[in-house]
Amino acid sequence: MSKILKIAFQGEPGANSHIAISEAYPTAEAMPCATFEDALSAISSGEADLGMIPIENSVAGRVADIHHLLPASGLYIIGEWFLPVRHQLMALKGTRLADIKTVESHVHALGQCRRIIRQLGVRPIVAGDTAGSARDVAQRGDRSVAAIASRLAAEIYGLDILAEDIEDEAHNTTRFVVLARQEQWAEQNSGPLVTSFVFRVRNLPAALYKALGGFATNGVNMTKLESYMVDGNFFATQFYADVDGHPNDKGLAFALEELKFFSRELRIVGVYPAHPFRATFSERME
Repeated sequence: MSKILKIAFQGEPGANSHIAISEAYPTAEAMPCATFEDALSAISSGEADLGMIPIENSVAGRVADIHHLLPASGLYIIGEWFLPVRHQLMALKGTRLADIKTVESHVHALGQCRRIIRQLGVRPIVAGDTAGSARDVAQRGDRSVAAIASRLAAEIYGLDILAEDIEDEAHNTTRFVVLARQEQWAEQNSGPLVTSFVFRVRNLPAALYKALGGFATNGVNMTKLESYMVDGNFFATQFYADVDGHPNDKGLAFALEELKFFSRELRIVGVYPAHPFRATFSERME
C-alpha cells in the first residue's frame, strides 16, 4: 500500500491553500497549520512531506511573510501552482443580505472585495484567514455576521452562500510554491522551467546594476525580483528572484556566474517546471 502524501498549509480547512492542494495533489492529505512558521516547521521536521505556500497574488501583491521566512527555512521549491481565487459571501443558513452588519475575512480577501462591502454598507473585520472566519461565523450563531471565504469553506462549515464570486477583479489569482526538505531539480530541457534563487550583493556602488547586467546580456528573462531587509538591518538587503530556464543552460549559467561575482551570497532554492498558467500571461501593450 503506497504512502499517502501529507501536505502542510497555513490556515483552516477550506482555505484557498487547501483548494490548491486538492487540485495539484488530489490524493494527498491536507494538513492545516496555524501559521506559516508552523507549516514550514512541519515540513522541516518530516511531519509533512511537502508544503503548499502562497507567495504572491495578482491583486494584493507579495505575501511578505513568505519572502522573509523562505530563505531562512532551508527548504526547497519543487513546483508551483496558480489558483484563480473566487470569493463567496456566506452566513448562517436562512440569513438575508439585509441582516448583515459586519463581514469578516483575511485582510487580503477584504481588500479584494471592497466593492460589495461598500454596496452593502457593512463593516469589515480582519480575521486570521478566510476559512477561519467561516468557521467562526458558523460557531457564533449570529445572523448579523458574514464571512468571505471559499465555496469549499461554506460546504465544510454548513453556511449559505449569499453572493457568489464577489472579488473586484476577475483576474484575481494566487501563485503558490510547493516546498520540500530535499532539493529536486527538474531535468534540463524537460519543458519550460523556472529557477528561483536568493542573493545579497556586495556593498559597492552600482552593485545591483552590475549583478543583474548578466541576465540582460545573456538573454535571460527575469520574471520576479523582490527585496527585503536582513535581521532588521537597513543596509543589508537580500533579494529573491525567479528567472526562466535551467542553471545549466548556457545563458543562465553565465548570468549566475556574473551574479556570483558581485554577490556576498547566492543560493538556488529551486529549479522546477513552469505551471501551464504562465502561458496565459500577456503583457498589455499601450
